[in-house]
Amino acid sequence: SQHPIMTPARPHRQSPSPDPVPSPELLLSAYLQGAFPMADPDTGRIDWYSPDPRGVLPLDERFHVPGTVGRLVRQGRFEVVRDRDFIAVMQACAAPRPDEDGTWIDERLVEAYGRLHQLGFAHSIEAWRDGRLVGGLYGVRIGAAFFGESMFIRPDLGGSGASKVCLVRLVDHLRAIGGRLLDTQFTTEHLERFGAEEIPREIYLRQLAEALEHPTDWDAGPIPAG
Repeated sequence: SQHPIMTPARPHRQSPSPDPVPSPELLLSAYLQGAFPMADPDTGRIDWYSPDPRGVLPLDERFHVPGTVGRLVRQGRFEVVRDRDFIAVMQACAAPRPDEDGTWIDERLVEAYGRLHQLGFAHSIEAWRDGRLVGGLYGVRIGAAFFGESMFIRPDLGGSGASKVCLVRLVDHLRAIGGRLLDTQFTTEHLERFGAEEIPREIYLRQLAEALEHPTDWDAGPIPAG
């Protein structure tokens, strides 16, 4: 279940004005506390969540690459780069999906994370094919923690499996730079195929505190810059 936190109490109004764009300082403060924002398309509010239990992907031998995904990685079908077009990745992740009523990523969060990207805290892993962006993911990196936010694919452009390849390459990258925590917020059947698990929030916060104590150099990993 989702537990909103850090949302200030506000008087009831018939037409509340939308929350402003979160500042980089507010976003970083939230992540340091284990929280993340989601926009409500109906109310215009930006609420902050700290799930209990919390989804994580192990970076040790428990991380599992399904056979079909491993073959895709080895085939080299996609050009996988980092941070070539961060905003395009976010916008693709924000696009409506057939199986969802709305999106929790709106233009305010695209702007907010774009600022974090400019400051070196938000990153994208991107799959390109024939010069077009066909899949990817993005998240926030602080110390040795990476907070995965969202991923997308464009099968209509030949991107089937692209986000899974990006996930495998992200784990390789994090391992190479000394990453200690890969936060997925929640678990899904898709992520469980890779070894994702749920842990109590108390344990997650301890792991987060430990990961934050270790600096990492994003540029030192194997994924080339865009």
